[in-house]
Amino acid sequence: MEKHKCGWCIGDDIYEAYHDQEWGVPVYDDQTLFEFLILETMQAGLSWITILKKRQNYFNALDQFDIHKIAAYDQAKQDELLLNAGIIRNKLKVKSIITNAQLFLEIQKEHGSFSKFMWDYVDGKPIKNKWKNYKDTPANTAISDQISKDLKKRGFKFVGSTIIYAFMQATGMVNDHEVNCHRYEEV
Repeated sequence: MEKHKCGWCIGDDIYEAYHDQEWGVPVYDDQTLFEFLILETMQAGLSWITILKKRQNYFNALDQFDIHKIAAYDQAKQDELLLNAGIIRNKLKVKSIITNAQLFLEIQKEHGSFSKFMWDYVDGKPIKNKWKNYKDTPANTAISDQISKDLKKRGFKFVGSTIIYAFMQATGMVNDHEVNCHRYEEV
């Protein structure tokens, strides 16, 4: 008998694997949080499947998401990234990767970790919603609005409330699996 899954992932093997293995699992590791922050910001204006299909390309192009290396990228590296057909070659997005890495490091210094900074918004534990259908899930919430505002104030780019809410879903800060999804109780 096939397990029920959230409706948004049905029909695409990449989406289903991501849903079954990663989406909504609480992430407390700064390296993984940084990866998701970059991927979510790259999604702005695009579909998540587009980014998932390019995930390995980003991993390779961005030194395995090494925060310190990315924060030190110079203009030559930016130019190289803009020529890389395997990633989204948007000049503002590429520049934001570097800016956001630098600001990520500042938050680590200030708060001990980016994880602590982010998870403090939800008192250190996932918000467990009770959606019957993924279509009822909001695009943003008061918490994602606040995080977005706070990150923008620090200078982060491509961190609108909708992007931040997607980040929260991906990293398990909120459990937005449908209540009858096999992953709802697992995460």
